[in-house]
Amino acid sequence: MTTQTLSDPLAPLLANIRVVLINTQHPGNIGATARAMKNMGLSQLYLVDPQDFPADKAVWRAGHATDVLSQARVVATLDEAITGCGLVLGTSARERTIPWSLHTVREAGEHAVREASAHPVAILFGREDRGLTNEELQRCHAHLHIPANPVYSALNIATAVQVVSYEVRQAALVQAESPAKPAWAEWDIAPATAEELEYYIQHLEQTMVDIGFHNRSNPRQTMTRLRRLFSRIRPDQMELSILRGILTGTQHVVQREQQTRAALEQLKNR
Repeated sequence: MTTQTLSDPLAPLLANIRVVLINTQHPGNIGATARAMKNMGLSQLYLVDPQDFPADKAVWRAGHATDVLSQARVVATLDEAITGCGLVLGTSARERTIPWSLHTVREAGEHAVREASAHPVAILFGREDRGLTNEELQRCHAHLHIPANPVYSALNIATAVQVVSYEVRQAALVQAESPAKPAWAEWDIAPATAEELEYYIQHLEQTMVDIGFHNRSNPRQTMTRLRRLFSRIRPDQMELSILRGILTGTQHVVQREQQTRAALEQLKNR
């Protein structure tokens, strides 16, 4: 008599979706998150600088999801966790000074599944006491919000992961029943990854400093608004390469002008 091994028919649709926990304080929440993920067929768990992991309490809370826990990737920075991702979504419990593209949990699940066949997708969850920082949320293409009871809206991290993972699975079920091409599948070039966009933002800021447009000591909200712009339009890799080429050309012009001025000053001082 042979034993039949069960497998999740939605696994191919979900394999490219990462759940990213940032600076988690309590190891029990990591274990409970692994369990919530396995309930809904997710397997890619990334832990950014957890305060206590590995830990027995995490294993205990994981139940029969120790395989998800044992395969979790522990990294030091958010950059490492979202490397290669073409879509990054961040959970946010409150409105921000500068509004960002905001999805319902259902919309976030649909976007995640739709794009996961084309590139890795990351969904970020913040610290137990204060969630994601503004800087971390600015690394996201869009935010998602769970509309909890305003009288008591604080959700445990694992609970939030369960809610989001459920909507991801529901979206995968719909996708499996009526397959549709992901939004980027019909595009000629893949979207820029999270790290490519970050390199561009850094290059843009330096160029703005070089031409005297931007002052790092008094930045105001310039870079935040530019991050929001590029997160919203989501340039592809070729478009970003062209934009970086323009920045490099601009920097070369600035350098030549600086060299010319320096040469003229030397002549004056002779």
